[in-house]
Formats: sequence, C-alpha cells, structure tokens
Amino acid sequence: MAKADNKTKSTAASVEAFLGSVEHDTRRADGFALLDLFNRVTGLKPKMWGPSIIGYGRYHYKYESGREGDHLITGFSPRKSALSIYIMPGYRDMSDKLARLGKHKTGKSCLYINKLADIDLNVLEEIVLDGIAYMKDNYEVFDE
Repeated sequence: MAKADNKTKSTAASVEAFLGSVEHDTRRADGFALLDLFNRVTGLKPKMWGPSIIGYGRYHYKYESGREGDHLITGFSPRKSALSIYIMPGYRDMSDKLARLGKHKTGKSCLYINKLADIDLNVLEEIVLDGIAYMKDNYEVFDE
C-alpha cells in the first residue's frame, strides 16, 4: 500500500511577502505582530509551510500504521476567518492557561483568535512555550 504524502510541506517562499499580501489590515498587522512574538519566543527561523502557514522548527512523527513524515513544531496563519495558532500537541493540561488567554476557540491542535487585542499575549507565549517543550520531550525535533 502506498503511503500518503503530507499535503503541508515547508517551502522556500518568503514569510514577509506572504504577510504583506494579507488583505485585511488588522489581520496583516496581527500577522506581523505574531511573527515578532514567535521569532522571539521560539528562537527559530520562520518558514512557510504550504501557501499560508508560517511554521517554526519541524518534528518527525511515525504512526503505528507505518505512516511517517515531518511537520512544523508550532506556527500560525492569518486566515480570513481568524488567526490560527498551531500548537501541535494540542491543548492537554492547558485549561489554566486557556482560561487566562482571553477570547478564543480551540480545535484539536489549533487556537483560533479573531484579533490579538482579544487576548493576553503573555499567556499566548506560555502556551507556545508549553507546546514546544512537549514536542521536544516526545518527538525527534529539528530547528529548521
């Protein structure tokens, strides 16, 4: 049986050019603010993953089925409907942090925020750092 390839892969596209192309003024400004925050908090170089995700680092996974691949450790995307923050281990044991964050919604590994003015950026930093620490403790991770 052929193994499915990941649809989202890192690319050589310009992060700054992508953010500059975001149409919505607030979403674009929030995207640049998140770029600064993630650059500072992760200490990693941002890369485009697919056409619209700014990712930091990568990790290697392998499922029991034999499927394996690489994906970003953390990142974000200024989507039309919301800012999407990617915390790859999900939000296990983060109820305290999420309660302090401000207005948001969560998916399995995504945090959805309408605008940065709705949240406490210090708490977002805690969440990103927690996710990175979990990934480093549980997966083979790379800084690229």
